[in-house]
Amino acid sequence: MNQSRSHPRPSTRSRAAGLLAAVLAVGPAGRSGADPPLAEPVGRVELRLAGGRVATGGIVEEAEDGSLLLEHDDGRYELFGPGKIAARESRPEIPPEASRDLGQQVLATLPAGFDLPVTRHYVVCFNTSRDYAKWCGALFERLHDAFGTYWSRAGLTVNDSARPLVVVIFADRHGYEAHAAADLGESAGRVVGYYNLLDNRVTTYDLTGSDALGAVRGRQGGPTALELLASPAAAGMVATIVHEATHQLAFNRGLHRRLAPVPLWVSEGVATYFETPDLESVRGWRGIGGVNRPRLDHFLATHRRGMLEDIVADDGRFRDPDTALDAYAAAWAVTHHLIQTRKQAFVGYQRVLAAKRPLGEDSPATRLREFRAAFGEPADVEQAVVKAAARLAARSR
Repeated sequence: MNQSRSHPRPSTRSRAAGLLAAVLAVGPAGRSGADPPLAEPVGRVELRLAGGRVATGGIVEEAEDGSLLLEHDDGRYELFGPGKIAARESRPEIPPEASRDLGQQVLATLPAGFDLPVTRHYVVCFNTSRDYAKWCGALFERLHDAFGTYWSRAGLTVNDSARPLVVVIFADRHGYEAHAAADLGESAGRVVGYYNLLDNRVTTYDLTGSDALGAVRGRQGGPTALELLASPAAAGMVATIVHEATHQLAFNRGLHRRLAPVPLWVSEGVATYFETPDLESVRGWRGIGGVNRPRLDHFLATHRRGMLEDIVADDGRFRDPDTALDAYAAAWAVTHHLIQTRKQAFVGYQRVLAAKRPLGEDSPATRLREFRAAFGEPADVEQAVVKAAARLAARSR
């Protein structure tokens, strides 16, 4: 599960000042023809801050009240509130960090003992076994390729990310939770991994040592790590890691924009749509768009009339621990139905969302208006979703 997020208006000082505390992880369009451009940093600058600190990077957004969203050269976002910048100077553009150089920068922020293998698209920082790190790197690469192929075939030409994608893997849950507490607070102990919108990293730990797999590890003969990860007991944990890696891809390859007002039903719907890999296939995602049985069953058990309009208009159900799982299940059911039956409308809706700027905020009325323009009345869509979910459940028994 992912932490909630909010989207302050750029011109609102109090909301902007609270962004760093509120936007930590998401649990959140291609460019083809009329697709809008990505929110690339505009101009590289050096900021001299009150207290003498210096920060260098590209300006993503600058608000009327003087707030400034900076993308550091390693891909981290940082928001500086009004009055925090003493001076600024333009700096020449530089090419994106090479994979190993970027990895060394990340290692400097982690405890001692981390190493890093580099794959085509990822920098994997780890202090567990190299075999497990390689397994994760291969898993993420398969997801990367499947993600790009899927959306390209749907009519969205997703981009390669501007720099390598960073994944941090701790050897055990204790080290992971100690690190994650700064981002997730008390929630760190309830999730096996997360994607952070600000530092743009996926952070997790070695699942083969999880208590949840203790019974499988204890079997006679002792399964290998790969056998552990392919076991039914590991399926939910692997799905969570894939879910968070899907968020990272969506926010770095052009499907969404970091810190833009992307409704959570969309970002979580896409992540749940991709989250369950086919680990018995070397391709990993042979069945994208298949039935996500845990989400389907939960949706049918908890659905209440009017839920779709609620999650379209507002993200509150995702942020409330009492309703979050229900909202995630509804996001999967709606996304699955719309992609399966109205894919071009869904693609067009993604283009509308991709045009939104970071740090913007949409009212419930705007969100509902955009949904209606793409798909029609929420009540009518909801009725179709419930019927489709019931048919899926009957067929997959």
